[in-house]
Amino acid sequence: MKRSVEIMDTTLRDGEQTSGVSFSASEKLTLAKLLLEELKVNRLEVASARVSEGEFQAVKNIMVWARESGCMDQVEVLTFVDGGTSLKWMQKAGAKVQNLLTKGSLNHLTYQLRKKPKEHFQDINLVLEKAEKVGIETNVYLEDWSNGMRNSKEYVFELLDFLAGTPVKRILLPDTLGVLTPQETYDFIASVVQMYPDTHFDFHGHNDYDLSVSNLMEALKAGCHGLHLTVNGMGERAGNTPLASAVAVINDFMPDIVIDVNEKALFKVSRLVSNFTGIGIPLNKPIVGDNVFTQTAGIHADGDNKKNLYYNDLLPERFGRKRKYALGKTSGKANIHKNVQKLGLVLNDEELGKVTKRIIELGDKKETVTIEDLPYIISDVLDSSYHQKVFIKSYVLTHSKGLKPSTTVLVEINGETFEENALGDGQFDAFINALHNIYRQKKIQLPQLTNYAVRIPPGSKSDALCETIITWENNGSEFTTRGLDSDQTVSAIKATEKMLNII
Repeated sequence: MKRSVEIMDTTLRDGEQTSGVSFSASEKLTLAKLLLEELKVNRLEVASARVSEGEFQAVKNIMVWARESGCMDQVEVLTFVDGGTSLKWMQKAGAKVQNLLTKGSLNHLTYQLRKKPKEHFQDINLVLEKAEKVGIETNVYLEDWSNGMRNSKEYVFELLDFLAGTPVKRILLPDTLGVLTPQETYDFIASVVQMYPDTHFDFHGHNDYDLSVSNLMEALKAGCHGLHLTVNGMGERAGNTPLASAVAVINDFMPDIVIDVNEKALFKVSRLVSNFTGIGIPLNKPIVGDNVFTQTAGIHADGDNKKNLYYNDLLPERFGRKRKYALGKTSGKANIHKNVQKLGLVLNDEELGKVTKRIIELGDKKETVTIEDLPYIISDVLDSSYHQKVFIKSYVLTHSKGLKPSTTVLVEINGETFEENALGDGQFDAFINALHNIYRQKKIQLPQLTNYAVRIPPGSKSDALCETIITWENNGSEFTTRGLDSDQTVSAIKATEKMLNII
């Protein structure tokens, strides 16, 4: 029998505990809509009560939308055993579901609250009664539950016995400090599920030992009914169980489990969260990292040509992505041939060999080579007819205190020159605005800049070269260009010149 498991995303609450991360009210609303409507998670934990005025406004905005969309019961707020103060905060914000934070270990109860179990249960009961009176549904967190099961199991079951007699809808079991092993996860969850077969239990994992996905699998095998996940594994310390990895693992290795999450939206949501937080996605991060569907070794590209010998079930198309073939010193002819085909170019074996040799030489020098560089390399090596058509001939960048940055730029396009100036929020923004003015004259829509990253060698001096990597979206497809210069803005301009030639 297949069984359905709820997915609760807590990126907007627990994920926001990532050091240096704070979502604005508008960002929270945007992500809430995307997570529920497009990614189709079952529930969202969007905030902690009483934190700030900004948090209150964020929840209020989300609840206005949720009311109109008929999904108010899918939006949850973390609350505290505070005599009902959190409930008043929720009522003002329009929220309807609280996740009440209680103490799941005797250690936390004794040394943080300095109370006896019965005192804590009375305080919890007071909040539950008030919540029921005002029509707020309650789920209950057992904070530090994993250590509670290790060191004070009698207390945990005493708390569960008490909660079993209340109108609590779900009990949320967090591995708060990320200390569980897979075997412990199975044993602990199996014991509470067997003891309370009519109770809904969620598992909330952390990744301090890089075991969160393994623990998640054991939690499901033990019979838990819901999972708490975050986009990109965001969260305190080493983060929470990553949403994308969890979804792929469940779909591929747990055929008896059914979840509603839309795989194709995972990458889009991951990129948006990365852009909002300014925290880049590691290149090798499963499912959503840039390198995950990139073959680098030539032998792998050759194998892909021969009955897809290097494919696995993680096909990039599942996640709205495409397979790539990197260019560098380990590239063979097969790798380069794949990229040449993608550009719509045709090379014979001798020409392909010459281009391969040059790319290997560049790789030995630690130079990065992309598919966008290939036409220039081919032109250089084969003295072909591929010529640069767009030149940024000259520019003036100004930035004065108290005044908006401005740029004047001179561009040559197919031998015709254009000059424009524009203001912007920064020098590069002004430069892009000036380009938009030029290309409007030619009735050409420039690609949208979707990602901008600067790399500077660690320990470098102020005159060191920096590399600017810009990702562009054009007619539904993305491509990346790079520029290198000691000046960051100039390196971005060089990357932009490459983009103008590509389009």
